[in-house]
Amino acid sequence: MPVSPRISALSWGHMTVTGVGSGKDFKLWPGGGRAWDWRETGTQHVPGIQPADVAELLDKGSEAVVLSRGMLRMLGTCEATLVLLQDAGVDVHVAETREAVAIYNALAARGMAVGGLFHSTC
Repeated sequence: MPVSPRISALSWGHMTVTGVGSGKDFKLWPGGGRAWDWRETGTQHVPGIQPADVAELLDKGSEAVVLSRGMLRMLGTCEATLVLLQDAGVDVHVAETREAVAIYNALAARGMAVGGLFHSTC
């Protein structure tokens, strides 16, 4: 099974992901990741992370998903997103970004097939 990449650095507006690169916001999954461009799905802080945002994580084999709320907890998560993940039998964690990174890295270090969406500002 592919290993979920480790988030090696986090600061306001910047993240570094081992084997993926550096940037502002990321989608990560077992075996890789990419920049997370909110415009792809029309995501905004409210209502927040949408089902279309997490679909790629499920398609890539994530058995647990960590959703960050932003450094100031300004990013919401649509109820439909949580329902989709729960219906898929995925373990879901929603937390402030620093806490979300810690949860994600801990799950990945245990060898879990974890994916996540990370917002490094507000």
